[in-house]
Amino acid sequence: MGLLPEASNFKVICRKFPSAFKLNFCKSSDLRKTCSGEQETVAHYGQLVELKGPDRHPSLPHTGVEKDRFLPREVQVLSLIRCGHPPHRQLHLQFMRGTRFPNGEEEVMELLGSTLTTTYARPKTSHFLPAISTMASSYRNPQPALGRSPSANMWRTNSYYKSSSALPLTSSTQRDHFDLVRANTTFYPSNRTMLTNRYTPDDWYKSNHSNYRESESSRKSAERLRKDTIRLMQDKEQLTRRTQENTSKNIAERVNDIVFWRSELTHEIDNMVTEIAALSEVKKRLERALAETEGPLKVSQECLYHREKRMSIDLVHDDVEKDLIKEVEVIKSCQERMRRHLDRAIAQLASNRAAQHELEKDMSDKVSAQRIDDRCHHLRNTSDGIGYYRGIDRLDHSVSLPDTWSKFTDDNILLSQSERANSHKLRDEIEILLNTTSNEMWNQFINANVAFTNRISETADAKNNLQAHLAKTLQEIFQTEMLIESLKKALKDKENPLKVAQTRLEERTRRPNVELCRDNPHHWLVGEVREIEDTIQKLQERLMEAENTLQILVKTKVTLEHDLSIKAHSLFLDQEKCMGMRKSFPSLPRLTGEQRSWL
Repeated sequence: MGLLPEASNFKVICRKFPSAFKLNFCKSSDLRKTCSGEQETVAHYGQLVELKGPDRHPSLPHTGVEKDRFLPREVQVLSLIRCGHPPHRQLHLQFMRGTRFPNGEEEVMELLGSTLTTTYARPKTSHFLPAISTMASSYRNPQPALGRSPSANMWRTNSYYKSSSALPLTSSTQRDHFDLVRANTTFYPSNRTMLTNRYTPDDWYKSNHSNYRESESSRKSAERLRKDTIRLMQDKEQLTRRTQENTSKNIAERVNDIVFWRSELTHEIDNMVTEIAALSEVKKRLERALAETEGPLKVSQECLYHREKRMSIDLVHDDVEKDLIKEVEVIKSCQERMRRHLDRAIAQLASNRAAQHELEKDMSDKVSAQRIDDRCHHLRNTSDGIGYYRGIDRLDHSVSLPDTWSKFTDDNILLSQSERANSHKLRDEIEILLNTTSNEMWNQFINANVAFTNRISETADAKNNLQAHLAKTLQEIFQTEMLIESLKKALKDKENPLKVAQTRLEERTRRPNVELCRDNPHHWLVGEVREIEDTIQKLQERLMEAENTLQILVKTKVTLEHDLSIKAHSLFLDQEKCMGMRKSFPSLPRLTGEQRSWL
C-alpha cells in the first residue's frame, strides 16, 4: 500500500460511454466539473471503490460467465487508466489482490489488459531523442496518460521477471467494446514484491552505469543537436533575411518600372488630350464650313430656277447657266468632301478616345499596382496587418509575364501614337480641304458673276439693237404700204388704155371682106394690147411682191417686238433677281469656318 506517495492521484473521466459497469467511489473522492461541463471524478491510490454492474449490456459480447463472478462489490484502486476514443470510452482497472467476491471467496484478481511494467506497452519512438514539440498534435501515436504500478517503475532483472504474454493495448489493437475478460498473465507483481528481495547490488550498479551511459549519450546527442540546430537557425535566418531583402529589392525595381511606365502613360495621355481638343476644334470648323455652303448652294439653285423662266430664244444654255451648274457641282463636291472628312474626323475622334480610354485604364491599373507594390515594399516583420495565408504560394492568378506586361503598355502607347499621327494628318488634310473648297467656291462664284455681267451686257445690247431694227422695220413698212398704194393706182390707170386698144381691135374686126386686112394699124393695135397687158401683169406681180414684203415686214415687226419683250424679261431675271441674291454670298473666313455666321 505504500508503493506510491499519498499525493499521487489517478483520474477517471466519467463520460457518456456504453459500458457494463459503474464505479461508485467513496466519499473522500473529489468530484469536480470539467471545462465542457462533464463530471470528472478523482480517485486516490489505495482508496476502496465499489464496482457495480447491471445485467449484461447490449453492447458487450456474451462471455458465458455470470455477472456476479467477474463483477465484485468492492475493490481497492491500484491504478486507474483512461483509454479509448469516441464513441465508446472504456476504463481499464488494476486491482489489489485479496478482493472478496459476493460468494465469500477470496481470490486474487488478475490484471485486466496488459501489464504496465513492460516497455513495449509504451509508444515506440523513431529515434532515441525525445520529441522536440510538447504539443499533443506533434505525436504521431498519441496515447492517453497511463497510471503505472509502483513495482513497474523500478529496474528489475530479466532472470527474475517474465514479460506478460498479453498484447499491448495501442490505438490499432484496442477493442471497441472491452468485455472485462481476464487477461492471461504469468506473474503477480504485488505478490512477488512481498515475498522476495527485488534487486541485487550487481543489478543496482548495472542500473547506475546504464543510466550514466544513457545520460551521456543523450547529452552528447542533445549538444550535437543543439549546435546543429543553432547553426541551422542562423543559416536559415540569414537566408530568410537575404531572400526578404532580394524580394524587397525586386519589388522596388518593379515599383520603379511601374513609375517609368506611368510617366510614359501620363505624357502620352496629355498629348492625346491635346490632340483630341485640336481635332475637335477642326471638326467644329468643318461643321461650320459645311453649314455655310448651304446658303451659296441655295442661291445657285435659285438662280438656275429663275433663269428657267426665260422665254423663247433667250432660254439658251449660255455661259451663265454653265457657270451656275458648275457652281452647284463645285459646292456639292465640296460638301461631299467635307462630309467624308467629317465622318473621318468623327471616327478618328472615336479612335482617339478609345486609345485614351485604354491608356487611362492602364494608368488606373498601374496606380493600383504601384500602391499595392509600394505597400508591400514597405512591409516589415514588425508591420501591422501581416498574417498567415496558407496555400497562397500555390495559387497563381497571374495573367501576364514581365515581357508581355511591358509589351502591353508599350503597345497601348504605340497605338496612341499611331492614332495621334493619323489625327494630326487628318487635321492637316481638313485645313487644306477648307482652304481648297473655300477658294474653289469663291472662284466659281466670281466666274458666275462675271458670266452674269457679260450676259446682262449682251442682252442689253441685243435689246438696243432690236429696238433700232424695229424702228427701221416700222419705217420700211410705211414705205411699202405707200408703194402698194402707188401700184394699185398704176394698175387702175392701165385699165382704160387697154380698153381703148381692145375696143379698136374689136371694131376693126367688123370690116367687110377684103377690108379685113392685116395692116400696120392692126399690128400696132395688137402690139399695144399686148404691151398694156404685159405692163398690167408686171405691175400686179410687183404689187404682189410689195404685199408679201409688207407681210414680212409686219411679221418682222412682231418678232422684234416679241424679242424685245423677251430681252427685257431676261434682263429682269439676270439683273434683278439673280444678281440681287448673289450679293449675300459668304466671305472666305466664313467658308473656312473661322468666322461664325450671324444668321
